[in-house]
Amino acid sequence: MSQTNNPLHGITLEKLLTELVEHYGWEQLGQMINIRCFTSDPSIKSSLKFLRKTEWARVKVEQLYINLKG
Repeated sequence: MSQTNNPLHGITLEKLLTELVEHYGWEQLGQMINIRCFTSDPSIKSSLKFLRKTEWARVKVEQLYINLKG
């Protein structure tokens, strides 16, 4: 199956999240996507753990990344 139209192909969740944090910062990210792992003592590790098991939140983060890179 071809992944040429998938803008997330080859991008790990960690890389995606790291780029979003570098671009927006935790505070703005928490305002854009209101999840506790972004607003209360945020870290890449805790956010990755949450996003890996919470599909709706991961979809929002992925969409934000696609919009940023678009």
